[in-house]
Amino acid sequence: MGLYYFCSMPPEIEKLGRDELLEVVREQYDKIENLQFENGNLKKAIFGAKSERFIPEVVPEQTSLDFGQTPEAPKVAPATETITYEREKKSGRKKPSRQPLPAHLERVVQVIEPEEDVTGLISIGKEVTEELEYTSAKLFVRQFVRVKYVKQQGEKTKVLIGKLPERPLPKCIAGPMLLAAIIVAKFVDHLPGYRQSQMFKRQGIDIPDSTLCGWINAIGRLLKALYEAHKKKVLLSIYLMADETPVRVLESDNPGSTHKGYYWAYYDPVNKLVLFDYRPGRGKEGPRQILKNFKGHLQTDGYAVYDEYGSKAGITLMHCWAHARRKFVDAQDNDSQRADYVLAEIQKLYALERELKQTNADEKQVVAMRKEKAAPVIAGLKQWMITNRPEVMPTSVMGKAIDYTLSRIDALKVYTTDAKLQIDNNLVENSIRPIAIGRKNYLFAGSHQAAENAAIFYSLFATCKAQGINPYTWLAETLKKIGSHPINRIEELLPGWKPECTDSEKPGDAA
Repeated sequence: MGLYYFCSMPPEIEKLGRDELLEVVREQYDKIENLQFENGNLKKAIFGAKSERFIPEVVPEQTSLDFGQTPEAPKVAPATETITYEREKKSGRKKPSRQPLPAHLERVVQVIEPEEDVTGLISIGKEVTEELEYTSAKLFVRQFVRVKYVKQQGEKTKVLIGKLPERPLPKCIAGPMLLAAIIVAKFVDHLPGYRQSQMFKRQGIDIPDSTLCGWINAIGRLLKALYEAHKKKVLLSIYLMADETPVRVLESDNPGSTHKGYYWAYYDPVNKLVLFDYRPGRGKEGPRQILKNFKGHLQTDGYAVYDEYGSKAGITLMHCWAHARRKFVDAQDNDSQRADYVLAEIQKLYALERELKQTNADEKQVVAMRKEKAAPVIAGLKQWMITNRPEVMPTSVMGKAIDYTLSRIDALKVYTTDAKLQIDNNLVENSIRPIAIGRKNYLFAGSHQAAENAAIFYSLFATCKAQGINPYTWLAETLKKIGSHPINRIEELLPGWKPECTDSEKPGDAA
């Protein structure tokens, strides 16, 4: 005899009719699906690979970039052909070769003579073997000895003495090169102050990490005017990418607790300039103040704070295909067939961008190829999403991915109209990565002022990286000059600075 188990249902459920029960089932199904998605993401974050790379099962059109719009085209076996040719057979195995060491490195020559007596013998040549060696950085004391002289001028006596070289922090024991090394080590190499303090102890000098932090903050205040000039230059750009990333800041009112602040990043891909603006929060006040006079193309992710710029005069709002693509990567476990189709179409857009880059296409060719090949793919995706939207649950992962992309499809298409525009805002995300690495090392900023100072260093160093400039060399030279440099020409100290062009020159040419 079979046993039946009945579970009691809440009274409010028992009173529902058929249609109402179906609606409750749908809601519960959505909740289960979302919980499964969250659980899968959690497992993937802990145990899975971080890569979002998509490899379609069949890509016969990969090399030809055939951007057809038939989502359910039959799979046709690729045609084959036999190719025969002859080539010279190489004898023996190829010996591994080593790249020569860079010529700019100093050569310390050590001549080794045979152990036997070579008196009277004729040298018939020599063999040179090179190895790469290393000597650790060392501290030294630079003494400025200024000789005094007495000069008699009539009845008056005048003392003559040499002038001290310009120093960034006059009463500080650290010179410009040491200060530059400390700051670069923290904000480029992600070494917190206490670790650097331990490194100095190994060289026999005790510099507390609190002293190092004081020096860094003092240099931040010194570079404030340079940062403002840099900000002005960035905001004169006609194309910016925007993003934000959090940072923990110690609370002065509540010792031991931290506040969640944000670095807002703005990247100019044309001139390769990066600006970080620290704000205590993630509200719209930050970008609203920074971008109040901006005119041009603004490329962002889907954060709602940026939506208002879509209707602001003089600004063309763009969105990022990498963020849209990410939504469908997340939906693969929920609806693999639809997700794979969309990812394959988006992959065609990126394949075209790689082809244009590899062939060094000029601006006219880029726009023409994007309009010919990328625009139809985007139009096809738009129609596909409109058709498939009613067939998926609104709150499902696929439904959310379609809603996200479809509502931004026009802004996603903007990049096809201008060669200088990028398909995504990965460049600004890449510029944020050093901050993410730094967070894992120094954990938090000591105060809001310290976070603002860090934004100064991150902005200037990210610009150095984008332009291929050695950050240490740039900062050391800047610290030697900035104290006496005219404030009305402070922009001359910016990384990669070039004088403005004259009216007779073409825009973009250096004078």
